[in-house]
Amino acid sequence: MVDAGQNPPMPSPAAIPDPLDALSDDQLMLAYAGGNVHAFDALYGRHESALFRFVRRLLGLRLAPEVEEVFEDTWARIISARDSFSPKQASWRVWAFTIAYRMANERLRVSGREVAFYAHDEDGDGLDAAQLFSRGLLRDGGVAHDGGEPSQEEQAFWQAAGRRLLACLDELPDDQRAAFLLHQEEGFTLEAMAATLDIGAETVRGHQARALKKLRGCMERYLSVSVPRA
Repeated sequence: MVDAGQNPPMPSPAAIPDPLDALSDDQLMLAYAGGNVHAFDALYGRHESALFRFVRRLLGLRLAPEVEEVFEDTWARIISARDSFSPKQASWRVWAFTIAYRMANERLRVSGREVAFYAHDEDGDGLDAAQLFSRGLLRDGGVAHDGGEPSQEEQAFWQAAGRRLLACLDELPDDQRAAFLLHQEEGFTLEAMAATLDIGAETVRGHQARALKKLRGCMERYLSVSVPRA
């Protein structure tokens, strides 16, 4: 659990008062900025997984050992900047993902990131990533799961395909990867992506289109020869 800085020690998530669950992210952040440390617990509980996944995907496989540090730094920055948060300027989610993007992007810049084409499957990441195209996202008229219980063969196929996708994602330019992840994994609108990445909406469209084209090309050969038998 991230330490909330100068505030008193935070209770465990189980101790969060129930009324906080009904508050929006923006309201929770304002409450935390006003001194309610329970509100930070609620925010962290809601968004820990999504922010960690976003940072991990952005940093890619080469910088996997640095994910935890950048993730912690992101929350530390959220804590230190709590008084600057304003819902009139951006929603909490856009604001927080902007911080995560900038922290990860700075680490990529400093590291002189080198792409390595290999894949891993830490914590089932292959199956997690496979959800992006098991519904046909990365292939026109493509392979899509019918929603039923997958066979062992199908599960193994999609897990391997997910690992392949992680490697394909790692080959994308950083800005294209960020646009793809924000939209496809986090459900950001075009306007929210533009605000998070601090670029124009049309530039975001271009990043998305190029990312999809490259990912489809990267996955096409794999999917064409590896589709599981019905």
